[in-house]
Amino acid sequence: MLNRLSWPLGIFVPLPLLAGLLIAVAGAGERLDRENLLIYRDGQGRILPVRSVADWQKRRSEILAGMQQVMGPLPGDEKRCALDVQVQEEVDCGSYVRRLITYASEPGGRVPAYLLIPKQALAGKEKMPAVLCLHPTDNRIGHKVVVGLGGRPNRQYAQELAQRGYVTLAPSYPLLANYQPDVRKLGYESGTMKAIWDNIRGVDLLQSLPFVKPGGVGAIGHSLGGHNAVFTAVMDERIKVVVTSCGLDSFPDYYGGDPQRWKPGQGWTQLRYMPRLANYQGRLEEIPFDFPELIGALAPRHCLIVAPLGDSNFRWQSVDRIVRAASQVYQLYGAADRLQVEHPDCGHDFPEPMRQKAYELFDSVLKAGRKATTGSRFNDGSAMG
Repeated sequence: MLNRLSWPLGIFVPLPLLAGLLIAVAGAGERLDRENLLIYRDGQGRILPVRSVADWQKRRSEILAGMQQVMGPLPGDEKRCALDVQVQEEVDCGSYVRRLITYASEPGGRVPAYLLIPKQALAGKEKMPAVLCLHPTDNRIGHKVVVGLGGRPNRQYAQELAQRGYVTLAPSYPLLANYQPDVRKLGYESGTMKAIWDNIRGVDLLQSLPFVKPGGVGAIGHSLGGHNAVFTAVMDERIKVVVTSCGLDSFPDYYGGDPQRWKPGQGWTQLRYMPRLANYQGRLEEIPFDFPELIGALAPRHCLIVAPLGDSNFRWQSVDRIVRAASQVYQLYGAADRLQVEHPDCGHDFPEPMRQKAYELFDSVLKAGRKATTGSRFNDGSAMG
């Protein structure tokens, strides 16, 4: 079990305290090394070695504060309203039913989503595990792509998991396709934090269903969905296993650090991501959180990262450095076998063998009576695709 010095779902830091922590982090001095996760800053500002999980939780808290310094604060109970699920459409898909729904993630905000339910679950024969399925960037059909309703191939993981016996929820991402919330009016500093909150409420929804197996859910996503899954899982420890495909590299490595990518409204700085990141143009090393720390913050939960050799968005070499850094924390927990990276020889894609590997990981973690089979692996870079 994770040490509760972290900020899991349901333990919300009061805004005055959070503001104080963010100020403290911002003024604490030099940013801690993003790839040396076994150091932390104590209450006196001294940098000390991590010798225990309790020490690591102090570093983890600083990472979460850094995220919120850029993304804006994680909402709390003031936004947790009745879900008020409304079914817009229901389609019989053979072994499962596909429902187009909306749910209230907060007062004045409703999220469109697809809910796929195996018929065996609806029949009440047994409770099924659940997976949050987060879609890649698609400004035409949005979340439809992950349920098999068009778009690029190799994105239909919500559909395939439902066919495999999972209840899957595929919410829309804010400011794409048919979902255009006024994130500023709703009180958010970034589309990223709005998406995180929508996803957390999606986990609330899944856990409220009588046919969903209790004890936690999985999360999977490609590209946009890949980093969206990581961000959400860092903030919500009910997510027990994370699969991220083509979703990340270290911020200084993004497109080789090209400064044009960090201008306001470009890349990571768009409103649907994190506009405050534009403030770090030319000083990317100062961004107060990064993916080595985020993947470390998932420990000791299971994580599979798919980083193709030919991905032009996110570099596999950077991903290997991320995994090496995060492995320090997994080893601290005695859970090194729960972090895995794969390098298929393809471009920015989520090929079928990788999806099958992801589904097998979900089976091993979320379905009872089966042993997890994961392991840390690194590509030596000899076969660049």
